[in-house]
Amino acid sequence: MFRVAVTGLGCVTPIGNTVGEYWNSLIEGKVGIGPITKFDTSDMKAHLAAEVKDFDPLLYMDKGEARKTDLFTQFALAAATQAVNDAGIKAGENIAPEELGVYIGSGIGGIQTFCTEHTKIEQQGPRKVSPYFIPMMIMNMATGKVAIEFNAQGPSLPVVTACATSTNAIGEAYRAIKHGYATAIIAGGAEAAIVPLSVAGFCNCKALTESEDPLAASIPFDARRNGFVMGEGAGVVILEEYEHAVARGAKIYAEMVGYGSTCDAYHMTAPHPEAVGGARAIKQAIDEAGGFNEETSIYVNAHGTSTPLNDKSETIAIKKAFGDKAYDVHISSTKSMTGHMLGAAGAVEAIASVLAIKNGVIPPTVGYKEKDPDCDLDYTPNVPLETKVDLAFSTSLGFGGHNGCVAFKNID
Repeated sequence: MFRVAVTGLGCVTPIGNTVGEYWNSLIEGKVGIGPITKFDTSDMKAHLAAEVKDFDPLLYMDKGEARKTDLFTQFALAAATQAVNDAGIKAGENIAPEELGVYIGSGIGGIQTFCTEHTKIEQQGPRKVSPYFIPMMIMNMATGKVAIEFNAQGPSLPVVTACATSTNAIGEAYRAIKHGYATAIIAGGAEAAIVPLSVAGFCNCKALTESEDPLAASIPFDARRNGFVMGEGAGVVILEEYEHAVARGAKIYAEMVGYGSTCDAYHMTAPHPEAVGGARAIKQAIDEAGGFNEETSIYVNAHGTSTPLNDKSETIAIKKAFGDKAYDVHISSTKSMTGHMLGAAGAVEAIASVLAIKNGVIPPTVGYKEKDPDCDLDYTPNVPLETKVDLAFSTSLGFGGHNGCVAFKNID
């Protein structure tokens, strides 16, 4: 078995298009939610989203490539480029190409391309459909394009588990390195699904909030919560075999020490009311991390979607997994600021967890005002908390009953 280090971070989010901007916004409690600007929402029930602002794909690719690439892949390439540069890892120089892998998933993939090309065939006929339609749309293309960009010839695995996608991608990358199938993996997720079709679909299945107030729309664990806010963007981490990272003098943010993956096998969209699968995923990560004692300072970046069922169920899961320790655990949902980035959520929240360890600060759950008796843990309301973090966990719960949890350890 090999140890696994986190040596690089990269992200594009509704509250910042670099890791530094993202982290500063989290600590400042900046909310990235506002009226949807991408299309007219006058005939829809939901009018708010957490859009990425001022993103320039030409910082990461030329115009020709940008035209042939869906926005979710552009986000992935941007986050991966940041992470690779941050880690200082380069195939052919300090790692063999066949030892570098890519695990980048997406919950929905190139739906923007799908909608554009569907309109073309309906209005102009099949000859007008782009020859790049299929490679732009398919979910594996973020992984494929990143692998091409960085000559990563090792294991390549895009994960698709709805809102647990990038947590599972990072977890599976961790296992691949731990068991010797790769030396380093570029891992995470990307999403760009703020399009009319997606918003209408989520509205009609009663998942999105109809709030008109950006500051009271995504309010995880608050008694007033009534649905999530769609977000978009990408998050990528570089996971690397620990001794390899040390040997090349890499910066190490934290050590990844645990991963849990389960399924509720209960309902297409609703979490299990007793949180059996969620609790088991968290417990798996705890056990693999070596457990904890009374003095261990723990942070949990919760899935915390601001839906009535999720937040109640997740609270139950945390109590079951941590036992009496649950009331001492520092918890927050950064979705209160980023909205729900779907397949990218787990990765940007893993980044927040790693940075909480590195910087000794717990980001807050902003907008929290009214306590819910079903959600009675410490959710770090509204202001950040400076404290040492020994262990950090990031949880994700997806449609289909998918549960994922990743664990990181302070090495200072």
